[in-house]
Amino acid sequence: MFFPDGKKRKPLPATDFKELDDVFNRNRDSKGIAARICSVLAIAMSLFHLYSSGVSMLPQMQHRAIHLAFALSLTFFLYPSSSGYRKKLPWFDWVAVALSLGIGAYLTLDYINLVARAGDPATRDLVFGGITILLVLEATRRTMGWPLVIVAAGFLLYAFFGHLIPGALGHKRYDLSRVIEHMFLTSEGIYGVSIYVTATYVFVFILLGSFLTETGGAQSFIDLAFSVTGRYRGGPAKAAVVASGLMGTISGSSFANVAGTGTFTIPLMKSVGYKPEFAGGVEAAASSGGQIMPPIMGAAAFIMAEMTGVPYGKLVVHATIPAVLFYLSVFLMVDLEAAKMGLKGLSKAQLPGFLKTLGKGAFLLLAPLSIFYMLLAGYSPIKASFTAVIMVIVASFLRKETRLSPRKFLRALEMGARGSLSVIAACAVAGLIVGTVTLTGVGLKFADLIVTLARGELYPALFLTMVAAIIMGMGMPTTALYIILGAMVAPALVKLNVPIVAAHLFIFYFGCMAAVTPPVALSSYLAASIAKADPVRTAFNGLRLALAAFILPYIFTLEPKLLLIGATKIDAVIATVTAVFGIVAMASCLENYFLGKLRIYQRFLLGIAALLMMYPGLKSDFVGIGAIAAVFLTQRFSPRNAFPAKADSISGGNSDD
Repeated sequence: MFFPDGKKRKPLPATDFKELDDVFNRNRDSKGIAARICSVLAIAMSLFHLYSSGVSMLPQMQHRAIHLAFALSLTFFLYPSSSGYRKKLPWFDWVAVALSLGIGAYLTLDYINLVARAGDPATRDLVFGGITILLVLEATRRTMGWPLVIVAAGFLLYAFFGHLIPGALGHKRYDLSRVIEHMFLTSEGIYGVSIYVTATYVFVFILLGSFLTETGGAQSFIDLAFSVTGRYRGGPAKAAVVASGLMGTISGSSFANVAGTGTFTIPLMKSVGYKPEFAGGVEAAASSGGQIMPPIMGAAAFIMAEMTGVPYGKLVVHATIPAVLFYLSVFLMVDLEAAKMGLKGLSKAQLPGFLKTLGKGAFLLLAPLSIFYMLLAGYSPIKASFTAVIMVIVASFLRKETRLSPRKFLRALEMGARGSLSVIAACAVAGLIVGTVTLTGVGLKFADLIVTLARGELYPALFLTMVAAIIMGMGMPTTALYIILGAMVAPALVKLNVPIVAAHLFIFYFGCMAAVTPPVALSSYLAASIAKADPVRTAFNGLRLALAAFILPYIFTLEPKLLLIGATKIDAVIATVTAVFGIVAMASCLENYFLGKLRIYQRFLLGIAALLMMYPGLKSDFVGIGAIAAVFLTQRFSPRNAFPAKADSISGGNSDD
């Protein structure tokens, strides 16, 4: 990685999960036998999943049981119950580790007998089930904090006492044994769809990110982004947008992106003249959009494929155009900000060469590209992820600098397992919530309630869904949020004739954007700490830069052709082109800059144009384009607002020009 002084320095790995642990100050610094056992378990977990995805997989229930047993035991090794136990492993954590592994072994070895007594569980089944529920809740508290645990506990209380609630939200009475059996011994509770996805697709994709880090592939993403965009005005900000999009689709975590790429991009943005709060906002917005960017899109997208019944490769195709439009919006806004401030790009000496960078890392970049190809070709995500990992391992030996030594190989296996723990915990506890929904039928009742509150109208229903997603997303990860609302709210939108893919993507988008929505904009606050900026101002800059992600869901819900649903090629082109015009208008309005600084009436016209582009229909599109054209002409032929200089062109110019 290159810095403005021209010196090359060793970067922080973009997906180094140990560094992320340190950021959030939750990881235990254990030593001795505990640390060695933990490393062995983590490596064994990764090898188990590689073997399962590439060679042979156990029956699903057994596979999920082993998967969760590994994750829970590692969580109790790595995450202390409180800050007082960061330096040592207390006896009760040893007990939790033993119980986690023991219950996994019990479900695996006694699998046939468990199936035989389905519907009539033994006492020991219920005891182990109750312990598992408690372990999952505690593991989630340690990795994710209290909010998600409180939500899950609320749903469990509803399962036990919901029969006391009068009216439509009440249900018949379920005793303790029935609830535990449903959560522990069926595929609709803890070991349901969410854990199935993490145990098959998601873990291997996280492992892919770990191997890319160790081989230098992750750094190649960043260097390639800088080599392409760095010489243009506001180059570091544009590179941050590109790099965060590339990394985000692999990591599936806005926090990982901010902690990783932000360590490089934010100081560089500040060095060329961007204000600290704007630099932090760019990184937060671009990182939060990583989960919506194909081909991987994080854990929630795999769960979406299972919940909607749409093949993952097809889902990727549906999601591509809105994701590109989002990043186009952020890219335009940083460009316009640079134009307003008269910023230039970095010099050639300060940037890695494109061909050199491509030559060093091209063979590693082929792995993520192969995922996209295989998914579109109809291969399963399991096969695609396994192939990509093997490609990275093999390709690493083509160059000495990227070669995987035995130590690096084992570290990649260990870091991959460690990086998966919070995702697995969130999905396991989400299984408790989904289990309650399926047991009580509250999902359909809640969907009916939304339809009733919205009086059968689509716009109010969409607004209520957006508010629910943002509020809940402030306290829980995207994956868990999506699972909950996908089960409870998406049916309401489908009832109002929204295509199922559009309904689920609508929820997914707002779940992702909760990370940059004040007052609890966690990605923005992390970026602010790196930028040494005011957290509130950084959060509002991130919100402004990510605003397209708040508008696009409404557009593709009202105009599913943007998702390539029921669209001819011509329909798709028209929908995309009009959306691009809307994005340009919105970005210019928000930045108060088009060809030059906007007058009040020009800004108003662009705002109206952006809103009109949201509404499907040729009339609104023509009016919107007309408004944009009016602003263009009045600025183009106005000496006050004409382009001031070559440095202010859209293509920009580097500081050597």
